[in-house]
Order: sequence, then C-alpha cells, then structure tokens
Amino acid sequence: MIRILDLLPAAAIPGGEVFIRCSGLELKSYVRPEVRIRQSSSHLISAASELIVAQVPSEARSGELWIAVDGQESNRVTCEVADLMTDNLHPVANPVLDSGGNLFSTLSGRKGEKVPNSIFKISRTGVVEPLGAEIVNPTGLALNSRDELFVSSRHDGNIFRVSRQGETSIYAKGMGVATDIVFDREDNLYVGDRSGTIFKIDRKREIFVFATLEPSVSAYHLAFDQAGSLFVTGPTASTCDHVYKITSSGEVEVFFTGLGRPQGMGLDVEGNLYVAASLAGRRGVVRINPDAEAALAVSGSNLIGLTFGYGQDMYLATTSSIYRIHVGVEGKPLP
Repeated sequence: MIRILDLLPAAAIPGGEVFIRCSGLELKSYVRPEVRIRQSSSHLISAASELIVAQVPSEARSGELWIAVDGQESNRVTCEVADLMTDNLHPVANPVLDSGGNLFSTLSGRKGEKVPNSIFKISRTGVVEPLGAEIVNPTGLALNSRDELFVSSRHDGNIFRVSRQGETSIYAKGMGVATDIVFDREDNLYVGDRSGTIFKIDRKREIFVFATLEPSVSAYHLAFDQAGSLFVTGPTASTCDHVYKITSSGEVEVFFTGLGRPQGMGLDVEGNLYVAASLAGRRGVVRINPDAEAALAVSGSNLIGLTFGYGQDMYLATTSSIYRIHVGVEGKPLP
C-alpha cells in the first residue's frame, strides 16, 4: 500500500517544488507515478521508492494531494497552493498591509526609469488601483502607527510620505542607496542603505547611524520582532549569507547563517522569522525559529518579499506578482 509519510513543504506557489516522502511505492520501468493536487496533475521531477519530487502546476488550487500509480492510490494530505492576486507589478521588497486590509506594492522599474504610476493598492476584495505617485524606483514600503504610507527610492536616496490620494512629500533626504524601510513601535523609521548603513530617523526627523553592516549587492531588508530587535538581510556575493539581529542599542550579531540570497522578511506571533531565500538549494520562504533552526515553509521561485495578512494568510511578492496563501499561523502585529 502506497503511503505518504510527509509533504515538505506543505505549501507552495505555482511552479514551486514539493518533496513527498512515501512508503510502499514499487516503481516499474513502464509505469510512472502520478502526483495530483485536486484535479491537477503535477509535473514529476524525480521519483524513487521513498521520495518523489513534484512541481506544482500553474492551474493547481489548494486541496488534497495524493500519489497514483498502476491503479493504486495513496492516502491524501493537504497541500496549500497560493492564489494569484495580481501581476504586471515589480516589487523589490515586502508589500505592506494597512489596518483596513489594503495591500500596497510597487512597480519599481529599471534603474532610473520613471513610470506614471509606481505605487499600487490592492483592496481586500482584490481590486487593484494605482495611487498615482511618480516616485522613481520605489523600493521599500512602511506604514507608521497612523497608517501613513512611506516609500524609499533607491534612485535618489529620498524617503517619501504618500497620501491616500497619491500626493508625495519628501520626509528625509540623503539615505544613500535607500532600500527597505521599517518603523519601530515608537514611530522611529529605519532605512537600509545597501552600501553598508542602517539609518534611524526619529520623530523629529533627526538622522542617526544606527548600525553598519557588510554592503549588499542588491538591498537590505528589515523587520522588527516583538522584543524590539531589528532583523536584517542583505544579499552579498556569497552563496551562504547571514541574517543579522541588531539590538535596540545598535549592537549587531549574526542570528543565522546559511541562506542563499535572503530578502524580505516577516515574523509570526511565536517569534518565528520567515525569509524569502534559498535553503540548501531550495527557493521559497524559509522559517527560522527562535533557536535558529531553519526549514522551508513555502516553496517557490523568484520570491522577494512577504507580509502576513488576516485569517492566518501570508501575502507573497515575486519579481512581478502578488500571491496570497493560507499558512495557518498568525503574523506579528505591527509595531
């Protein structure tokens, strides 16, 4: 009898790979096993008697996954598949979610490219509309305690405040190659300059050097935990990058080592950190618990950021699209 022992991970975006540990599978040269998710047949990447690797097809939806071979079927397990919300965007960092359930993301564009609409709002019902802001190369997004939207530009190093009508005003200048931004619980804004500096801008708009790190080849990504520690990723030329943890006084330590091209992050209420990265050559969202133990939580390529939503959902940003997936955990409340 064919039996699925484990599905790793049990969540994926279309195109992601899942590893199926199984028993009782007798492979024959003339019969290929089939992996099905609801009504969709998955692409088989490899098959052995105890392990099958399958790719989630583009048309798949969340539901039961099972193996069928030579007239036999295995037990069924749940596989969560992300739903596409919108494409034709260009996020380069985490999307952000406001208190009303509206999601914000960017059309960042090529270096120096100016587009008519660079910030987009996605409503809880899935309606996508431009804000009208004309920020060149919008990069990081953040909301303060009053639900005001702030955007960094890696083009000119400015931080902009953006109204709900799309009107922009400069909040701070001279932030180097400004990438991701995040607020702490006291509404201090932190800016990652990919050349090696984390800036802190207090509520009086006074600017301080909060910490210094190794320069990144693309961007710094930032996230606060419940205790007020700042987590930072910044891909380098290495294939084995760090996740840094910075105390409230600016002391830097390495929290985790071993990720490939780590990018956007988020935390759940239990203190687990979720990072868009590669782990042991497998791309997706990596979950790192407080003891620095890592496992792939969501499988998928081209992921660059994430944020938690309502109802134990997670929003995932790829280089061109926004997905929503049920992950069964609660995200950390905003600062």
